Amino acid sequence: MFFQRLAPLVPLLVLTLAGEGASRSGWLPGYLFPSPSAVLQTLVEDASMYRKAFFETVLAAGVGLAFSMSLGLLAGLVLAASVRIRRMFYPYAIFFQTVPIIAIAPLLVIWLGYGIPTVIASAFIVSVFPVIANSVQGLTGTDPVSLQLFRMLDATPAQTLFRLRLPAALPQILGGFKIAAGLAVIGAIVGEFISGSGLGGLVDASRNQQRVDRVFAAVLLAALLGILFFYLLSMVHPIVFRHDKNPKA
Repeated sequence: MFFQRLAPLVPLLVLTLAGEGASRSGWLPGYLFPSPSAVLQTLVEDASMYRKAFFETVLAAGVGLAFSMSLGLLAGLVLAASVRIRRMFYPYAIFFQTVPIIAIAPLLVIWLGYGIPTVIASAFIVSVFPVIANSVQGLTGTDPVSLQLFRMLDATPAQTLFRLRLPAALPQILGGFKIAAGLAVIGAIVGEFISGSGLGGLVDASRNQQRVDRVFAAVLLAALLGILFFYLLSMVHPIVFRHDKNPKA
């Protein structure tokens, strides 16, 4: 059990040592690929700057993700309620997802101005579609036999939704939430490229200054933030389905 938990760290350790050796030996020039120790040193020396940028990105990505989960689930419920509604509006949800966020980010600045509203909107736009798609798929994939049983028992649409369709769709919905968690961070970083704040703004400024070590440090923190969001949502799954393991609870 202990080895299984540490197993994912083995490739990371190997890559870190390989990168350190390649950088120190001169095989990889430092101005293109800084050594892991140089990135760590940058994080320590500029800790206050990275801390401020990190929490700005946490706030924007977190709020954007919260909007994605709530509004995306609501949209999924509406689309799943009627075949006609789904045929009318679901293609627009797909089109909404296919528009590159980097192309409309300048428009968000025009509409919302520089600052966190633009970053939140960017995080929301990028991350909402997986929630909608997974919710619709889960809610429309209910076991037909169970649906027939509820009809025989004269269950109301609300009873069918909250006692059958929604519980059966929870695995799909939670899967959409976890996908959206990583995408929200990506959307926030893209929004910050334009607004100049958070980790994205730090990456852009460091790129202009040719500080590759700072770029790597900011990218590392952004990746860790995405992993943190993903695992926080993964922790919800056993809590939601605890009754399956312990029927008496």
